[in-house]
Amino acid sequence: MPTEELEVEQSEFAIEEFLEAEAAKDLLRFSTAGSVDDGKSTLIGRLLYDSRNVYEDQVRAVTGAQVGERKPKIDFALLTDGLRAEREQGITIDVAYRYFSTQRRKFIIADTPGHEQYTRNMATGASTADLAIILIDARKGILVQSRRHAYIASLLGIRHLVAAINKMDLVDFSEDVYAQIEKDFRELVGQFGSASLTTIPVSALEGDNVVERSERMDWYTGPTLLEHLETVPVWTDVAAQPLRLPVQRVIRPDQNYRGFAGQISAGTVHKGDTVLALPSGRTSRVASITTFDGDLEEASAPLSIALTLEDELDISRGDLLSEPTRPPQHATAIEASLVWFDGARLETHRPYLVKHGAQTLPAQVTQVLYRTNIQTLAEEAVNSLGMNDIGVAEIGLTRALFFDPYAENRASGSFILIDPHTNATLAAGMIRRGVSTHEAGPEHKPAAVLVDGSLVAELERALLDEGAAVVRTRVTAVKTLRGLLALGLIVLVEEPIDAESHAALMSAGFAVVDAGVGAQIPEIVKALRES
Repeated sequence: MPTEELEVEQSEFAIEEFLEAEAAKDLLRFSTAGSVDDGKSTLIGRLLYDSRNVYEDQVRAVTGAQVGERKPKIDFALLTDGLRAEREQGITIDVAYRYFSTQRRKFIIADTPGHEQYTRNMATGASTADLAIILIDARKGILVQSRRHAYIASLLGIRHLVAAINKMDLVDFSEDVYAQIEKDFRELVGQFGSASLTTIPVSALEGDNVVERSERMDWYTGPTLLEHLETVPVWTDVAAQPLRLPVQRVIRPDQNYRGFAGQISAGTVHKGDTVLALPSGRTSRVASITTFDGDLEEASAPLSIALTLEDELDISRGDLLSEPTRPPQHATAIEASLVWFDGARLETHRPYLVKHGAQTLPAQVTQVLYRTNIQTLAEEAVNSLGMNDIGVAEIGLTRALFFDPYAENRASGSFILIDPHTNATLAAGMIRRGVSTHEAGPEHKPAAVLVDGSLVAELERALLDEGAAVVRTRVTAVKTLRGLLALGLIVLVEEPIDAESHAALMSAGFAVVDAGVGAQIPEIVKALRES
């Protein structure tokens, strides 16, 4: 065999071996959080640099140095702070995701902001993490933001916390300073969660205990940060949970194939298994499991698949395929923890939208049970939540929601709250339990109400008092109105619509109620109940 062919064959073999080894590694997702200037971006930059996971052009871009130079003058934060505003202000604003790997494991890092006004970004970055690193400045100890981020990490179900006590070089690597902060933080975490806690004294700027063990802190005998990240157990029992497959799309390329596509959020499905379709409650057997790479005999979370069933069931986007013997809970009212993002305060009985998986449901916050005081972790009685507040509320929905408590399944137990007028994300929610709805008010079906401007405010208030999901609009485009009605809303249209649009809405199966000048509010409300 010619030498050139042998070299090519050996090269291909080596590449195949490398790819196979990479695929066999497990993945750890982790986030960093802490107060401003605690050194989060510097720590991640140091971790990437010392583990040889930065490219030469990245180093040259921020220093002009080469990888491997002894102690280059480098601002490690510049390796992660990508926005111009971040570099100008010296703070992290957006969530910066970074990927790296070692011989033992692959990692995805979410470098999240420390500023209080960017709490929503921190919650976003931590929502998919298995581990959270909370940085604490050794000079300042535990601050309000440290408490906030540790509490949010607990709410989001993160099972492993690392307290990285940073800037030890600025306190002369004092063991006493480290011991006091460790004691305080362990007491704090013990108040609200059962996550495992590891504390590590580090100097991100100097590199002590990040990748290499520090000779200046010989009193510390635990692992370095990278050693802990490489060895911490990754939660892998999601495949053993009950099957949950939210349908994201119905695939119909021809008359012979009708597949229900989505990402398995929990559990395992086999060809021939019986599955339960919700909300219809009908069952069928799995005829095939299709992926991009071909058909499978079985598939587990978090694989994206398309299922075909032996029976013709009416299943569409937003429906859920579940294990029949272990179905999810369902309720038309839920109790949930909320992390409020928006500048506008939460208003009870105002129309909102709940985005849960692939479905969107009209909803109202019926009451705020309490707000958590981050300083004391006490439950404070309030009737609203403001930006960055964390609390618990009851939320009413226009139809049954199928879910698992967040503590059992992060995917089917989480949602976001959306403003139906601006489409802004208002809050992240974690479902705690379903709430009994036997006292719920009358059910109102979606309808377009052509209402005179002098009546619109009074009619809106009357419908809200009855628990209806209402939205006001001056837009008369049929496409927009049909979209709002499809969400289950009562749409108060404050402008006249033409006969063609009126007929189009009626033919689509939606009720259209004319409430002109002189109409009586009680009669309109009654008509909407009976529509």
